[in-house]
Amino acid sequence: MEERFLQLLDEHQGILHKVCRLYRDRSVDREDLFQEIVYHLWKAFPAFQARSKVSTWIYRIALNTALAGFRKTSLPVTLSADLPQFISPISNDAGSQGEKLYAAIRCLKEVDRAILSLYLEEMTYEQIGQIIGITPSNVGARLHRIKNKLKTRLKEK
Repeated sequence: MEERFLQLLDEHQGILHKVCRLYRDRSVDREDLFQEIVYHLWKAFPAFQARSKVSTWIYRIALNTALAGFRKTSLPVTLSADLPQFISPISNDAGSQGEKLYAAIRCLKEVDRAILSLYLEEMTYEQIGQIIGITPSNVGARLHRIKNKLKTRLKEK
């Protein structure tokens, strides 16, 4: 089981890095969030029944973990001894164009960040709606507004 879990993390770690960059500004906070997401994935892994794609399951847990952090004042996590070690450095190139885009995205509302992240993963409106809990037509309308907000914000910088 541990080997399969680590394989899934390795295959889909880009999802975790993306969520961490979208929801945390500082490198240390991104690393903490990364580890917290891995912890929640590990806890939920035995119950995963493959009714949806693995990437959908990972996104749902990663986004819920990131959003839950905004609802709490502190993020206490007790790591169990049987949690497999999976540590991957998260880049923090503050001067890059990519970082400017991430900074603009971090100014969006939490749900808008999640929608945009899933859209950039080339998920369909139906898949995004399923993960976020909104209708596909609502996804389309929100994406249009999100893109306009980002264009405006990036022109300001």
